[in-house]
Amino acid sequence: MNQHKIKRLGIISALHEEQQGLIQAMDGAATVMHGMRDYTAGRLWGIDAVCVLSRIGKVAASMTATMLVEKFGVTHILFTGVAGSGDAGVQVGDIVIAESLVQHDMDASPLFPRYEVPLTGLSRFQSDAALSRQLGWAADSFVDVDFLTAIGGQERRDFRLGQPKVHRGLIASGDQFISSRAHIDSLNVSHPGLLAVEMEGAAVAQVCFELGIPFAVIRTISDNANEDAAIDFLRFVKSVAARYAFHIVRRFCQQVPGKLT
Repeated sequence: MNQHKIKRLGIISALHEEQQGLIQAMDGAATVMHGMRDYTAGRLWGIDAVCVLSRIGKVAASMTATMLVEKFGVTHILFTGVAGSGDAGVQVGDIVIAESLVQHDMDASPLFPRYEVPLTGLSRFQSDAALSRQLGWAADSFVDVDFLTAIGGQERRDFRLGQPKVHRGLIASGDQFISSRAHIDSLNVSHPGLLAVEMEGAAVAQVCFELGIPFAVIRTISDNANEDAAIDFLRFVKSVAARYAFHIVRRFCQQVPGKLT
């Protein structure tokens, strides 16, 4: 069977609000608790899927991704959630799809080069090109067709959301909530082309690399990763980012059969 044929899709989010609506949309949903997490399996728009909340941080995300593969038999992983902007051209409400991911707090120097994950020879992990391409199609379709009906006028005004843009490029992950412009500026120097910062994606990328699992990461930009980053964060996640994720995953699942070849 072609390596890109999805048999079972694992969908990970860090926060409950980020998966709002997905589990309710599942046909035949059944939940199993394992390792202090609820794994809910069923069919999402015709795709066999397992949804789970990883919780926040690289270790939590790594454990969750590993369990999805080893215990629940997923063949592909999709991580959805929010992130801070890593570039002035990436605005709140925009979407970033990872082409590659780096752990910005990895430093085993001088034994290994800074940012390189020891014994892998890699500092950046590439996401699966076919999955990311399909995810990009779903995100573009959401922006063009669903955005104005999915996101209420009040939210668009309060969060100053214009027409979202879909970006593709580098995402950096670390066990830090970035809330300093100076910190972002330093990350931009260390990681040219950086588009977004978050706390899980690169860890999932490492797990998928080591287990041979195709993966993709999509993030809605919730803040500018500066001193205002925590303002209305959870409201944004619930009323904006969760709606993005629901509609993009729906479009992704609906167009998978016969497309990932």
